[in-house]
Amino acid sequence: MAIAIKTEQEIQLMRESCRLLADVFQNLEKAVRPGISTMEINILGDQLIRQHGCIPNFFHYNGYPASICVSVNDEVVHGIPRKNHILHEGDIVSLDAGLIYKGYHSDMARTFAVGQISQEAQRLIDATRQSFFEGIKMARAGNHLHEISNAIDAYIKTFGYGIVRDLVGHGIGTHLHEEPQIPNFAQFKRGPKLRAGMTLCIEPMINMGRADVEWLDDDWTVVTEDGSWSAHYENTILVTEGDPEILTLY
Repeated sequence: MAIAIKTEQEIQLMRESCRLLADVFQNLEKAVRPGISTMEINILGDQLIRQHGCIPNFFHYNGYPASICVSVNDEVVHGIPRKNHILHEGDIVSLDAGLIYKGYHSDMARTFAVGQISQEAQRLIDATRQSFFEGIKMARAGNHLHEISNAIDAYIKTFGYGIVRDLVGHGIGTHLHEEPQIPNFAQFKRGPKLRAGMTLCIEPMINMGRADVEWLDDDWTVVTEDGSWSAHYENTILVTEGDPEILTLY
């Protein structure tokens, strides 16, 4: 498994790509409200990315028809935006997107509340977010990749939630998806040793019910098999000799 180690110049380009994407998400979060359509969110995100002089890396990626993945309630990831899919008070919505800046990719995801949501839904969002931070405590040079996976799993187990197994995190750089694959559930093998200069996307996808998912007939939208709600939290990070640098925080 060849995992790219970025040069200092490449790291600077990755930082800027991620900074611009974080700015896009900061504006998208402000737009999330009851009454907006998932297509309106996609159009806004596409405009914001292009205003930065960047390219939305999800658009037409393996045939995906939009720039922003907009997934509502029981949709886990890769929801296709539609004009007639309107957000309602109490929904949760996961946005997943990335951009290309001078040949370098960034990628991040967040789950947002639409208006006032239930305590159960907020707990799911908060636990998913915190599981990311538990995982990256292990993302240090000299540790092994699956220490990240095991830390996420150990934290989520305390809630009884289902950790999606069909989709995983990944490396990132001059391609959106690079080695290695990064599971969010416990592994028996240690995985490769982490080295400073690796750029990774850690992205727990957590279901309120069982872990099982299925694909809709559009061949993109992933939903929970039991209809339970799902949350998603992702950042692009840089592995260093010390604490990891989270490149897509805002």
